[in-house]
Amino acid sequence: MSIEYETLLLIAGSFILGAGIVYLFIFIQQKKTKQKAKDIITSAQNEADKIKKEATFTAKEETYRIKEQTNREINETRYELKGFERRLLKREDAIDRKADMLQRREQQIENMEKSIAEKNNLLSLKNKELESLVEKEKQVLQQISGLSREEATRIFLSRLEAELQKEEADLIKKHQERSKEMGESEARKIINIAIQKYASDQSGQSSVSTVDIMSDDMKGRIIGREGRNIRAFEKASGVELIVDDTPGVVIISSFDPLRREVARRALEKLMADGRIQPGRIEEVVELTKKELNDVITQSGNQTCYEMNIPNINPKLVSLLGRLKFRTSYGQNVLQHSIEVAYLASAMAAELGLDSTTAKRAGLLHDIGKAIDHVEEGTHPSLGADLARRCEERPEIVDAIEKHHETINLDMPYTLLISAADAISASRPGARRDTVEKYLQRIKQLEGIANAYQGVETSYAIQAGREIRIFVNASKVDDSQATILSRNIAQDIERELKYPGEIKVAVIRETRAIEYAR
Repeated sequence: MSIEYETLLLIAGSFILGAGIVYLFIFIQQKKTKQKAKDIITSAQNEADKIKKEATFTAKEETYRIKEQTNREINETRYELKGFERRLLKREDAIDRKADMLQRREQQIENMEKSIAEKNNLLSLKNKELESLVEKEKQVLQQISGLSREEATRIFLSRLEAELQKEEADLIKKHQERSKEMGESEARKIINIAIQKYASDQSGQSSVSTVDIMSDDMKGRIIGREGRNIRAFEKASGVELIVDDTPGVVIISSFDPLRREVARRALEKLMADGRIQPGRIEEVVELTKKELNDVITQSGNQTCYEMNIPNINPKLVSLLGRLKFRTSYGQNVLQHSIEVAYLASAMAAELGLDSTTAKRAGLLHDIGKAIDHVEEGTHPSLGADLARRCEERPEIVDAIEKHHETINLDMPYTLLISAADAISASRPGARRDTVEKYLQRIKQLEGIANAYQGVETSYAIQAGREIRIFVNASKVDDSQATILSRNIAQDIERELKYPGEIKVAVIRETRAIEYAR
């Protein structure tokens, strides 16, 4: 029993001892935990105090910075406001000055209006006085002159009409001069176009050509020592070279158009080169002949190509090129042949015939004119022989041979070529005007001028480019002469057709003749 009791006591004591140890351990751990918690709390408080101090310092710095920036902005705003204030003060001063100035001007205007009103009153009084004086003068003048008011008015109006006529004449002169000045540029263009058209439709001469020279000293070089240069040139080219007193021009005379063209081109080359001597002359003339042959062939080929007429014999092509340098009644034969070809082609198409055949016959109808100056015979017969030898079709040969005949025209293409040839030759501007038309225009010019009152006589001179009109000086004064010239010029423009311009000169003169006996 005692052993069990001791064992129980031992166990109980061990248990109590263990419990005490555990309690002590737990107590110690709790104490340590509390201390550690205290340390953590203390550290957190210290850290919080530190953060608080730093935040307070940062806030103070930011507050100071914002305060400084705010102060700067306030100062800048104050400075700007002071500037605005100064400018406003200046503007107020300027407005005050302008207001004073306007007030002074208004006062001046009021004074001027008062002065004008006073002057108007004075003028009205003076006008009344003048009206009464004029009325008295009229009465006195009527008594002195013995004329009624209507008669005096009629005399005054006649004088006024004469003055207005003079002013009208001056105004016409002024506008004519202004129109002439303004139209010079456009007139040059129109004249150039007219000259080009005139030159393409009409030739100047059929036997002479002119060559412009740079100076009259060149004439001596062309003639050469004892005339050897001019003799060499005439011998080489087969033309006559005329070097006379005409300034700036040398004349080439020959009935062969190709010789004239060769001579013209060769002379221009010699003058440009400057070496004018017999040996050089012969060399240049031969070279020019070759060049002209190339030009002739090229012109014929170009014409056939443009007309779309193929398979023409090369000899006929070359003769077509020769027609470029041939004229008939002032009309270029090649251009005339092209025109006839187009006309015949158009008519053939309308009639249901072959337009290509008609065009070919029209182009070749005057081919004989390329050789009629070197071979005997008419150009239709010469051309027909050429066409036969070159194996052209019978209808084309017949058209060439009979295009100037009016009977026995069996083939339709011959009729077409004859009609087209007549149309091309007779259209306006194709050939030179006849002498009858020229004389008719001269008579019409003089008739227009003589139809006016006061015209004693008139003469058309300068081949109808000027008309001189002599008037009666007692019936036509200077101002009326200006109006008369203008009216006659307008009638000429309206009633006549003429190339270029016609000068209308009205001549008024007074002659006093007495005889001493």
